Amino acid sequence: MVEKTTANPRRPLILASTSRYRRALLGQLGMPFDVASPGIDERPRPGESPAATALRLSEDKARAVAARHADALVIGADQVADLDGRPIGKPGDYANAFAQLRVLSGQTVVFHTGVALCDAATGRCASRLVDVTSVFRVLADAEIDSYLRREQPYDCAGSVRSEALGIALFERIDSSDPSALIGLPLIALVDLLRVEGMPVLAPAR
Repeated sequence: MVEKTTANPRRPLILASTSRYRRALLGQLGMPFDVASPGIDERPRPGESPAATALRLSEDKARAVAARHADALVIGADQVADLDGRPIGKPGDYANAFAQLRVLSGQTVVFHTGVALCDAATGRCASRLVDVTSVFRVLADAEIDSYLRREQPYDCAGSVRSEALGIALFERIDSSDPSALIGLPLIALVDLLRVEGMPVLAPAR
């Protein structure tokens, strides 16, 4: 099932994600798009690095939706937080989030974000991986508790909602694409769309 946002006068563009964060980011580009759930197994494979998982899943999501929509361009994205080679997932609840942030306090975490654009008509799929190196401040338990009760970021990798109060968790963030930390690298995506003949800054007709 595809959730319609508005009709696209050019090629149909579909975001293979039900994430409200990715939907909001893609909306910033001002391009009409639809939303579809990829419905895939998102578990990492044995021995797979966090970076490889993020890139593979971004492509798998796009291909899964492209298989159901023959004329569309499909965007897939995935993010995996990486602490010294160990993936840090979504906490799901307060207790897990609190434990996560205690571990991440004072640490350097790399958020690997993959983005893929698949042409359903040709089967061509191009992808990029964008890394965000994030240094967490040393966090007191009271600070962690305050953040979690105010933000409830239980559906975010590493318990980080960086577009909101989560930015206060960091001492420093380094990336070539700041939107990648939220879950969709817009700079990389704009380039992928341009290559596929759908430039974001095309003159209005």
